[in-house]
Amino acid sequence: MKKILFALFMATASLSAPAQTTAPQSGTFANPLLPMGPDPWNIYRDGYYYYTHTTQNNITLWRTKSLADLATAEKKVVFRPPAGTAYSKELWAPELHFIDNKWYLMFAADDGRNRNHRLWVLENTAANPLEGTWTLKGQVKTPDDKWAIDGSLFYHKNKLYLVWSGWERDENGQQDIYICRMKNPWTAKGKRTRISTPTHEWERNGTIPRPGPDDKPVVLVNEGPQPLVRDNRLFIIYSASGCWTDSYALGMIYTKKNKNLLKASSWTKHPEPVFKAVNVKGTHAAGHNSFFKSPDGTEDWILYHANPESGQGCGMQRSPRAQRFTWTADGMPDFGKPIAAGVALPVPK
Repeated sequence: MKKILFALFMATASLSAPAQTTAPQSGTFANPLLPMGPDPWNIYRDGYYYYTHTTQNNITLWRTKSLADLATAEKKVVFRPPAGTAYSKELWAPELHFIDNKWYLMFAADDGRNRNHRLWVLENTAANPLEGTWTLKGQVKTPDDKWAIDGSLFYHKNKLYLVWSGWERDENGQQDIYICRMKNPWTAKGKRTRISTPTHEWERNGTIPRPGPDDKPVVLVNEGPQPLVRDNRLFIIYSASGCWTDSYALGMIYTKKNKNLLKASSWTKHPEPVFKAVNVKGTHAAGHNSFFKSPDGTEDWILYHANPESGQGCGMQRSPRAQRFTWTADGMPDFGKPIAAGVALPVPK
């Protein structure tokens, strides 16, 4: 459970200073993009990158023409929840989407009790999401209305879908990946389908003792699902194992475009991690990614967070990193391995 024991893991994490951004040469940048920033999200539109990440108590947006300038980019707190509401605390993993000529921010939040975490949506009609007014559309009441975080919206065959990390029951602890149809960006419809559950050993690192009559541990994390489309395939890239471990890594499930996305049997799980930091300088526990295209549309990029030191857990020392990825001859994404901190990389074209 990625953030359920956030305070505990912050207390036990390394106390070393957050990684510092590196001054890039012209036309290059170096990871990390910012000194801190868990659960990074990025979208490119009309000549600008719009970026956000988990801050815990508000939603902040950055706006920049170049990723190399993210550390000095214009930024603004666009939403700060009022106290005493069901969405006042633990704001996690905001995502910015442009749908039907409007901006939408989806985020997870609760009232101070983690078991009440749900997804929420804000709407803005301004051309620039750092301007205008953000209006709360309300809670996304996912089918069965269970614990839900890390929601991501996407279109498939002109139909809007939501993927998220959730619990099967009211008190569960195991995080699985679910999908459902959406009537609009804040209204779910139909039933939910579980399309991934942590079954492989590399998805099950980081047990948490669970008090109870059988005293069995709760492990088991699939979270941060992100859609990725290429030719006739739809991929969902997700994070697995506890983020409080250095085993945190990215996994993948995929299906063909002509399949029914709401049937669990339509999805195939890749047996091994597709992106994992192993002995990479300044890059540990790499995970919780998103995707974006270069400005000219020719390059595919992955954005993710990682810790600068081993054993730092799920705290605010996690910082955003970006790197280009490619595709194999048979149409599968090839993310390579996380790049060491401080290495000069060409900016997206």
